Amino acid sequence: MLRITVTETTSEQRWVLQGRLTGSSIDELITNWRANRHSSASQSCVVDLNEVTSIDKDGEQVLLMMIRDGAKFVATGLYTKHLLESLSARITVWPDPL
Repeated sequence: MLRITVTETTSEQRWVLQGRLTGSSIDELITNWRANRHSSASQSCVVDLNEVTSIDKDGEQVLLMMIRDGAKFVATGLYTKHLLESLSARITVWPDPL
């Protein structure tokens, strides 16, 4: 299960994710992300992953989408920090084709 909390100020949208970033748990996150990020393009976006307990390949794809959309991340776990660095490097090396 994944819990999603979104708070907003005039300049920032903060997403706090708690639980498993896996499989069917990510469907709601993708739907909310697409709806909220496109309507709030002027706000910076911070995604807090400190309470995420596991991330599978589907979860990695969602993080990749968020990175491409300009999200900044808060993560203290070594695995999560390493994963975010690896995903960010993927974008730098292999950008989306035009």
